Amino acid sequence: MTIREQTQQIQAQTLSSHASLSQNSKGRLHPIPECPIRTPYARDRDRITHCKSFRRLMNKTQVFLSPAGDHYRTRLTHTLEVSQIARTLAAALRLNDELTEAISLGHDLGHTPFGHAGERALREVCPGGFSHAAQSLRVTDVIENKGQGLNLTFEVRNGIVCHSFTNPSSDGMAKTWEGQIVWFADKIAYLNHDLEDALRAKVLTEEEIPYTIKYTLGRTKSERITALITSLVENSVEAVCMDEKTKKAFDEFHHFMYESVYWNPVVKSEEKKAEALIKKLYEYFVKEPKKLPGEYQYILEESGAECAARDYISGMSDRYAVNMFESLFVPKSWKHTGGPF
Repeated sequence: MTIREQTQQIQAQTLSSHASLSQNSKGRLHPIPECPIRTPYARDRDRITHCKSFRRLMNKTQVFLSPAGDHYRTRLTHTLEVSQIARTLAAALRLNDELTEAISLGHDLGHTPFGHAGERALREVCPGGFSHAAQSLRVTDVIENKGQGLNLTFEVRNGIVCHSFTNPSSDGMAKTWEGQIVWFADKIAYLNHDLEDALRAKVLTEEEIPYTIKYTLGRTKSERITALITSLVENSVEAVCMDEKTKKAFDEFHHFMYESVYWNPVVKSEEKKAEALIKKLYEYFVKEPKKLPGEYQYILEESGAECAARDYISGMSDRYAVNMFESLFVPKSWKHTGGPF
């Protein structure tokens, strides 16, 4: 037996009946020989970790645009916190941690620069709209690896595209329990770390946090995350779910963050500029598609200028987008290059 086969045998013997076994995967878009050491899900995790889109997350906004400080979250640190929470849930529920980690690390690969401000801008200008979850899947299927994609398994791809649905009981939820716990882990992570960042930025005070959240979930980030994870672990018997009291507090937490942070005029003060920047870049590259980098020319030929511009801009980091805008639309100081006046 290969090391991979031994690992798969151990997983089959030890994991829950709800776990997804890699030997039962629905497979890849393009069949490839099995790795003798890694399972298919571990291989997917590694492909995601080593791809360019994953590295760019370090310079993409989570909530606060270009914050003055090193301690505010970026899209990459958010992704790592989602992975940690999801893996804790997977271990407690005896689910497949390799699949869980692969979905977690890949779930935001298609997110725009400037967070949801960038996403709103592309949604308004792109034909058919824009969804960062759908774009994340497009990154793994089409854009990465010089147009060859990462060729991930069905279960990882399904978990990625289903991570942002609003209703956890809808048909839009992931087909696997691993994908479903990532759905919860994503919300648990961003609600708690965005609250911590908002307190650090003095957008909120401790006194403004509702009583239900503080005394049902906890007064600290650690207490709240522990309470939410514990509820999921204790109540996920036939389905991934929380008890009613905790779920009610979780929903109130979500509503509170939108009202007090995500829609806060102070937080959103620079977002109109970011949206205008993204729209201007999109307009430019749709009109001048030959100016797109060479790696996007195949998309231009196959899918048209709108699609190519969307793929290019959504993959930009915040600073790359700003630099691109400046190079295209901001006049540069004239420099004398030689010769007598």
